[in-house]
This record gives sequence, structure tokens and C-alpha cells, in this order.
Amino acid sequence: MTQTHSITHSLLPVFDKSGQEYCFNCAVEEHQTRAYNLASYMLGDWALAEDATQEAFLSAFRAFKGFRGQNLAAWLMRIVANTCRDMLRAKKSRPSQPLDSLPSDPEDPVASSTASPESQTLSSELREAIHKGLETLAEDQRLAIVLIDIEGFSYEEASQTMDTSLGTVKSRLSRGRAALRDYLRTQRELLPPSFRQER
Repeated sequence: MTQTHSITHSLLPVFDKSGQEYCFNCAVEEHQTRAYNLASYMLGDWALAEDATQEAFLSAFRAFKGFRGQNLAAWLMRIVANTCRDMLRAKKSRPSQPLDSLPSDPEDPVASSTASPESQTLSSELREAIHKGLETLAEDQRLAIVLIDIEGFSYEEASQTMDTSLGTVKSRLSRGRAALRDYLRTQRELLPPSFRQER
């Protein structure tokens, strides 16, 4: 995030409708990991996710003076999500390439250095299976799952990020969960052994 950090210090704070003060540099530092994770799950490619995060924060920097909302995180994640959508459309217009496995989240306790090799392997296999399943979903369904089930957004925050109603968010989440569950059931070889048994 070096490029993003280098442009933030000259930007004055802005204020939302309630008078809350925000500084762009602080926003980047607080939300860059969440933004990168969102891009990673949406794009399925760590290098593209890094590019998308950089591009999204540059777009946010240009628009920051006009921010007058009440949820800066949702505003930023909407820009990240829209950037990812643009990249996905661009990818569809080019021949597809096999996706490399994404690096482990450094904050993932299961994938940390204190976890056993067996736990790290299971975590990696399950993460890869989920990534492959997410790639089969419609973009809006994938975004709903990533925001709510993976990133821990509330329905209200997801609604603001996706710029749609709560009912639409819940519908996309429900359909996305069902489709992902069906995919994983038909792709059991992608799952760790402990997840292959009927529940």
C-alpha cells in the first residue's frame, strides 16, 4: 500500500452529516486489510486483488472531499466492490488463466505459525475449495457472502456497500449460500477429508 500511503498526508479531514471528522490516511490504515480481503475473494487472484485495492483507494482519494455519508467503511468497500466488478468484466473479455492459490490471511488464527501443520493444511484446502465455489457464483451473490459471512458486515452495512435494499441483500445472500453449498456437495474432492462425510 506504499503508493496509497504516499498520497494521503496532504489531504485535509472531511466531515460526515453528523459532524464526525474523518482523515483519509486513517481510513486507509483502518480498512486496507478488509479491502484487500474483499478484493481477494471477489477476484480469486492475489495480484489482481492488490491492484484493485490500490485503484479503489486512489478512486476514494479523489472522491474523499465529497464524502458526506454516515458509514465510511461501507463507502470505501462499495468503491472496492465496484473496482472488482470492472476487473471481472475485463477478465471475461480476455482468455482465462488458471488461478494461483491465494496466500493465507496473516491474521487467520488457524493459519498462524502456532497452528499445527495438519491444521494449516486443512485450513488451506478448505479456503481453496471455498474460493473455487465463490468463483461459480453471480457477482452480487459472491459479494453478499464475502461481506456478511467472511468480512462480518451487518446486513445494514452490506446494504450500504451494495447500494441496495436489505431485502435484496438477504435474497442474494440466501441464493448465494445455497449455490455455494450445492457446489461444495458436488465437489467433495476439493474438501479436506473431515468435510467430505455426510452431515
